[in-house]
Amino acid sequence: MKSNWNLLRYGNILAYIVVVIVNSLAGAIGINGHLTGEISDKYATLIAPAGYVFGIWGVIYLLLLGFVAYQYSSKRREAPFQDKVGYLFILSCVINICWLLLWHYEMISASVVLMLGLLLALITIYTRLGIGVEKVQRNEMLFVQLPFSVYLGWITVATIANVAAALVSLGQADLFLGAVNWTILVIVVAILITGIVLWTRRDIAYSVVLIWALIGIYVKQSNLTPLIAYAAIIGAAIIALDAALAILRGRKNK
Repeated sequence: MKSNWNLLRYGNILAYIVVVIVNSLAGAIGINGHLTGEISDKYATLIAPAGYVFGIWGVIYLLLLGFVAYQYSSKRREAPFQDKVGYLFILSCVINICWLLLWHYEMISASVVLMLGLLLALITIYTRLGIGVEKVQRNEMLFVQLPFSVYLGWITVATIANVAAALVSLGQADLFLGAVNWTILVIVVAILITGIVLWTRRDIAYSVVLIWALIGIYVKQSNLTPLIAYAAIIGAAIIALDAALAILRGRKNK
């Protein structure tokens, strides 16, 4: 049991270090002669937010650093969250790196499969941890639950953007309804998903990520496609209202 726990905590640390290094190099130096953002620009979509929004990766990796540091302590060897997360965090890091390689080699359609795998891994961690359902100590909420709430929120957005980029790469951006209508429909779906998360789990962190992304879409599209910009900012307002109501419900239930 002890060796398995040691393997897990050291594996988490190593996986974290490697995924941060690879992502940093991809964004600063490039892989296959391209920076990550250059590929995004090449397969531009109407759902992609303004460039500054991607700065959330810094927040995600900082939160995940808190997680790997928190789980390292021997005081938490038998903590329930250790078994619940298990090796899924390591798996998520491996998928993240593999996705990045496919993306930089412009295998955009294939990258969707890995993005869905990353989304599934994070959903599994999220549900196993019982985020928003199970009561935990403040430190565990901050260093275990919060990182995966934010990470899952962003990967929800990234999955949608990845699918859209794949359609662009295949020359199918319009796909019957037209690119604008599809983008608005996707925004509506994102609002509904976030509403479900808020009303079933009261996960404010998840909702803040979606608000951040929608505001980014508004900023980018306000002078390009006003209809999408309006849909995005209205969506952000709806989610913010849902979040406020979820907070009020939580206080009443105490």
